Amino acid sequence: MAFTAQDVKKLRETTGCGMMDCKKALTEADGNFDKAIELLREKGLAAAAKKAGRIAAEGMVYAVADTAAKVGVVVEVNAETDFVAKNEMFQTFVKDVAEVVKTQNPADVDALLACAMNGTTVEAALKDKILVIGENIKIRRFVRFEGVCAAYVHGGGSHGVLVAFDTDDATAAKPEFAAFGKDVAMQVAAANPSYLDEASVPASVIEKEKEILLAQISNDEKLAGKPEPVKVKMVEGRIGKFYKENCLVEQAFVKDPDISVGKYVENTAKELGAGIKVLKFARFEKGEGLEKRVDDFAAEVASMAK
Repeated sequence: MAFTAQDVKKLRETTGCGMMDCKKALTEADGNFDKAIELLREKGLAAAAKKAGRIAAEGMVYAVADTAAKVGVVVEVNAETDFVAKNEMFQTFVKDVAEVVKTQNPADVDALLACAMNGTTVEAALKDKILVIGENIKIRRFVRFEGVCAAYVHGGGSHGVLVAFDTDDATAAKPEFAAFGKDVAMQVAAANPSYLDEASVPASVIEKEKEILLAQISNDEKLAGKPEPVKVKMVEGRIGKFYKENCLVEQAFVKDPDISVGKYVENTAKELGAGIKVLKFARFEKGEGLEKRVDDFAAEVASMAK
């Protein structure tokens, strides 16, 4: 029995399985739709697709920097419950995914899924983990930097940070630099800067911030009557505070609040006798921006008792 592209599309929509898996199933089933669904279920693919509709906002973030290869990676892989993050099989899978990103440099998550991993593809390995672990698992995002990098993972995978630096190889190989790099990465994890430095802040952001600050001053009974030039001067002062709170190199260094991160970088460069510059950073927080699954444990137990 022949089948059309529409049949493949319909099977994909019904099962949630990949297009090629659906095409293979229809071919094997000689075009029989119900038989194709049965084949996909037998292979576990339809079961994995069923779980794909469930919220995955837990899991873990993992970051790693390879000094020899001069590559750094931070990835986020989500699951439905926090218990899975503590599962050794899941943790190994996340680290394997990071290794694939590091060595194969995929363009995006779709390209990553097609990459080879441990004798199969990342997508096939992902589906296998969904079946074995019994939860929906999603590779959400990744960032890959080339060059001298430092990585930091906090709280067993609740946060992951990757920072790229400009320095020479000899300096990067020193243990003092490794400690310094970790300090900067920890700063990013703790203080959550939005930008690297003042130059990185878009002009539109500053203009909007100035509008908000000016409105705040105008709505303050004690300040509203001040001359406009004075208000503008006050806004400029508060913009300086904005930079110190939101720009990494302007922030107070968490280990020594008397100096800025920029000053810490400068001091370390002098101590190591080399030029050091922070180029960019990426900070992932597990489940950031995702809807969290809410479980009513008491209701679940009550329903089971009935």
